[in-house]
Amino acid sequence: MTISSVEKSAAVSVSADIAIIGGSGLYQMQDLTNKRSVSISTPYGKPSDDIVLGELNGVTVAFLTRHGQGHKLTPSEVPYRANIYALKTLGVRYVISVSAVGSLREALKPLDMVIPDQMIDMTKHRNSSFFGEGAVAHVAMADPLCPKVADILTRAYTQAQIAEGQCHAKATYICIEGPQFSTRAESHWYRQMNADIIGMTNMPEAKLAREASMAYATLALVTDFDSWHPTEEDVSADYAIQNLMKNAGNAQQVIKEAVALLAAEQPKSIAHNALAQALVTPVEAMSKETKTRLSALLP
Repeated sequence: MTISSVEKSAAVSVSADIAIIGGSGLYQMQDLTNKRSVSISTPYGKPSDDIVLGELNGVTVAFLTRHGQGHKLTPSEVPYRANIYALKTLGVRYVISVSAVGSLREALKPLDMVIPDQMIDMTKHRNSSFFGEGAVAHVAMADPLCPKVADILTRAYTQAQIAEGQCHAKATYICIEGPQFSTRAESHWYRQMNADIIGMTNMPEAKLAREASMAYATLALVTDFDSWHPTEEDVSADYAIQNLMKNAGNAQQVIKEAVALLAAEQPKSIAHNALAQALVTPVEAMSKETKTRLSALLP
């Protein structure tokens, strides 16, 4: 099934209110039923992979693997704008982002989960906005992650009754460019910046979700202690993936509970009207080409 962004806007049967972006180690949702794949073209190219529409306990969701099946895209190669735009064309209002992270704090241990409320963007080579080239918008990012969706993730963790690890709310996620892990000096520097966890993928994803008026929150899976810890093993791909795979099943249980809560409560988010308050260029002043390119986003 192949649908362009324009065709999708009229295809009511192909829609979802909730999206899950799966990171490293989460390439599918095992409990997803009635699955069908949708290939969407956007003004920003193709997403990382086809989007899988299906049901979790009767709730329709869209699932997208961030790095593509087979994990073929580095963090810098992920087509973040295409991913978010494609989800927007499906009618998505809530996004649960699942991400592997390193811990920068003693209390946040491998196999724990973290639901951050703040972010630091240290990326360098990524397109972080849909705007420019004829349209200007400045969205507010003081609280870059939706507190309502974050609260639901926290409650979902409790309901899932995970046997191992703990859940930590309210933490700062620092996003680096990658694909290399931190040097020891950098790891200590990030700790001095009051960052709690470190990853490579949630920026500019969170910024773009805000521009798309989508409520976005992160379920971060701790895999390692980065490179700062005096006694624990330094991060490596093998070590991180080993811990990640142990936690992937737990993450799916939390997501199932969170999807049910989101569907039942449908909270109003600070993100849902973000663009309406941020758009500087009047729509009528935009060129036809600009309005077409931004058609899925404009209020």
